[in-house]
Amino acid sequence: MAQPQTFRALARQAKQRMKTGFWEDCKGNLDQSMEKARELGLNESKAGRYFKDKVTKTLAGETQDEFYEQVKAMLLRDGEVSDAIGRLTDKAYYATLSYEEKQRYTLSLSEKYLRALERFRKEYQFDKLG
Repeated sequence: MAQPQTFRALARQAKQRMKTGFWEDCKGNLDQSMEKARELGLNESKAGRYFKDKVTKTLAGETQDEFYEQVKAMLLRDGEVSDAIGRLTDKAYYATLSYEEKQRYTLSLSEKYLRALERFRKEYQFDKLG
């Protein structure tokens, strides 16, 4: 678990971003990506929200979760497949579950997969821009 940062450390990081031109680069990248979105006929407001969220996640230090990386690799390799839940199931763990636990596990896995799939579609659409 990450240590909570002090106000002083956060201020130091913000000052460093300003000194290095982080925000100017960020604005330039956003403008460039928005122009590409406009040229490709994509929804500019969705593209803007996507790239702003991406910057926010970068600043917060969020990393890709392991499950999403697994789903992304599967989608890039095989595309959307009908047996995605089966491919993502941890077979050894699944074998130890009771019937009710298997149902809950499958439902939970399905929900996580749908969230990851939606995220992948959004990222795939806009990552082509920049």
